[in-house]
Amino acid sequence: MKALLYFLLLIPVNFFSQEQKPSEKFWTLLEKHCGKAYQGEIISGGKEGDGFTGKKLVMHVRSCQKNDIKIPFFVGDDKSRTWVLNMNIDKILRLKHDHRNPDGTEEKSTQYGGTSSNVGLENLQMFPADAYTAQLIPAAATNVWWFTIDEKSFTYNLRRVGSDRLFTVKFDVTKSIETPSAPWGTKE
Repeated sequence: MKALLYFLLLIPVNFFSQEQKPSEKFWTLLEKHCGKAYQGEIISGGKEGDGFTGKKLVMHVRSCQKNDIKIPFFVGDDKSRTWVLNMNIDKILRLKHDHRNPDGTEEKSTQYGGTSSNVGLENLQMFPADAYTAQLIPAAATNVWWFTIDEKSFTYNLRRVGSDRLFTVKFDVTKSIETPSAPWGTKE
């Protein structure tokens, strides 16, 4: 009996717990916004004529499934972009950019992104470009995308390693806005 007690005392306290990994905590924070839309602003990398500057920027956490979250990102009247997050069995997250034409068909450059190399942090998830992205868009082979989230904001970020390219859009998640219509290629 003493041996059993001694053995049980050596087991780490969290051995039997189902403590969430940071990626799961990030997922849970994001799920709290499901169904809501928020307006954003460019805080890094905006340039006149870039297609983003001067336009209304809206994210809509539209769909939250067990292992998939879809977030349309609207730039003015352009409803072509959706960020698609997926969580695998190891709780590692993947980001894909789903780009659609107005008729709903896929654009030529779509489904690019990357998979996190680890479980990240509960308020930060990073996605280095994957092999598919490098093949599809060679200039994006060194891209790293990341999201941050806290009680006040959500950011989408892009850094092209080896260049001065940095793009960040920050959304105020304390003020939801009217839910927009569906993105291109999605039924209402």
